[in-house]
Amino acid sequence: MNGPIDIQLKSIQQKLQQLLKQYQTVQKENAQLKKEAEKQKIIINSKTEQIELLQQKLDAVQVGVNNWSDDEKINLQKRIDTYLKEIDKCLSLLNAE
Repeated sequence: MNGPIDIQLKSIQQKLQQLLKQYQTVQKENAQLKKEAEKQKIIINSKTEQIELLQQKLDAVQVGVNNWSDDEKINLQKRIDTYLKEIDKCLSLLNAE
């Protein structure tokens, strides 16, 4: 009778070892994902700070633009439109490749 019990115990031990290996693998993967998540949080915080700085600069420029004459605003709008057309051309060339 010890034979079948020994076989069952060995089978259980093998399954436990497999589970332990899987558990260790999952733990390692989890640790890596946590590190990556922390890196992404740092990047997000950095980008958020950049956005805030750019928003402050934009606000400052808008205040300055409000003091511009209509001709200056029109010229600026034309320059921006020209830049946007050039950017669109570049994007279309990149997409064509």
